[in-house]
Order: sequence, then C-alpha cells, then structure tokens
Amino acid sequence: MSIIDTLASRRTVYALTKELPVPVQTVIDTVTRATELVPDAFNMHSQRVAVVTGARQDALWDAIYEAFGGKVAREKIDGFKAAAGTVLYFTHEPTVTGMQEQFPRYAENFPVWAQQSNGMLQIAVWGALRELGVGANLQHYNPVIDEAVRDLLGLPADWRLVAQMPFGGIAAEPGEKPAEDVSARVRVYQD
Repeated sequence: MSIIDTLASRRTVYALTKELPVPVQTVIDTVTRATELVPDAFNMHSQRVAVVTGARQDALWDAIYEAFGGKVAREKIDGFKAAAGTVLYFTHEPTVTGMQEQFPRYAENFPVWAQQSNGMLQIAVWGALRELGVGANLQHYNPVIDEAVRDLLGLPADWRLVAQMPFGGIAAEPGEKPAEDVSARVRVYQD
C-alpha cells in the first residue's frame, strides 16, 4: 500500500472493541517501529510513547473520567474504554530544552519541531494501525488528565502528554469521508 493509499484509508473510528484482528504484540511492535523510524529535527528523539492495554486500559479511562469530575459524559469515556488499548503520545521536555541549550540560535524552534515530530508519529502509527485492520481515533484530554495518567502509569513528570489514541477492533466503519475542494489550501507555482 502506498503512503497516499494509507492516508486515504485512515479514518477516525469511534466504534472500537477489545477484539483486535491481530495479536496485541503486533500493535506494540508496530508502534515501536514507527517511533524508531519517524524523523525529527536535529535527530533529537523527543517523542515518547506509552501503549496501554488490558486492565490498565480500563483503569486509564476510568482515571480520565475521574480527572474531569464527571464533566465529560460517562458514555463518551466508556466508548474509549471499550477499545483494546490506547497509545499515549508525549514530548520529553529535557530533550527539547537540551537542544535549545546546545543550539541557542534555533532555541525557539525546538518546541515547534518536537510537536511536528510528534504529529508525524501520530499519523504514522494511525496509518500503520489501519493497515493492520485496527481502528483508532485521536483525543486531546490533556492537560486536565496529565497528573492522573502519570500517577496511574508511574511516568516521569518530564514526559508532557500531547495526545491519546484509543485503538481496537472495528465494530462499525465510519461513513464515507466527504470530498473536499482542496484547491483553497494548496497553491502551485511553476515556471
């Protein structure tokens, strides 16, 4: 499958189940390999990832619900909890600040470049999961949930949470993606 085909097939899937079409280790290996392969500026390796499955998956989304004190609908959180697992994406802050100190001329760019790299990792994992027949969606409940996630998983305080990606078997495919006139967003200049 080409990268364009992968991007075209990647969809936001909310109807997820705990039954994966592949072994959970295949998902873990895929996430690990994508983390290794996705580039970043100055080869800084600022991305961090935690893959949560099994009973910890349920505990994660229960902790997220509790972090909001009931202000997010239980049904919504239970939809993410119903997934087989969640990929949590982080930026390692000491890596970014270390690069800022090492290359002061580019200091203001390193946080931006770290975010870009994290975004590339997210789409790479999302596309790779779809190629495996695994559905996923991307959530942004941080920073409200940061402390609860760190406490539950025993993660270092210098891992800054960026996004959450529940993944699982696909209970229902999303509808067709509407066509877009992308000409307003793409300009071409040729001689």
